[in-house]
Amino acid sequence: MIRKLLMLSIFLSGLALTGMTQSQTETSTQGAEITFVEDTKNFGDIIQGDVVEHTFKYQNTGNQPLILSNVLVTCGCTATNWPRDPLAPGKSAEITVRFDSKGKNGAQNKIITVVSNAVNPREKVSIKSNVLPKK
Repeated sequence: MIRKLLMLSIFLSGLALTGMTQSQTETSTQGAEITFVEDTKNFGDIIQGDVVEHTFKYQNTGNQPLILSNVLVTCGCTATNWPRDPLAPGKSAEITVRFDSKGKNGAQNKIITVVSNAVNPREKVSIKSNVLPKK
């Protein structure tokens, strides 16, 4: 009888610890979290002077509203359009990036840094292309 009670006690203790571990894991991310569908867009070969545009889709996979505070570009040839309103948990939004290849030549890799209140506060996406001279 004592042996059965001891075994039952060990079994129940194991279940309790497993439940605590799962609960702690589920709540480990406190705050907003930005998750991009893709982090790179490669346009391949384009002709000098072409303007290309891409929309990066992202989701707030955290449990608090996500607020973008800035979207930084590496040069004046790249422009962005991004939402200023808080994004609720589970919702999606978009950042549009435009690259003007005027005056550019060869391989291009433009980095866009997204600054937010997320637990991952600085995320990067990029656009790539190979700018060919005009004929």
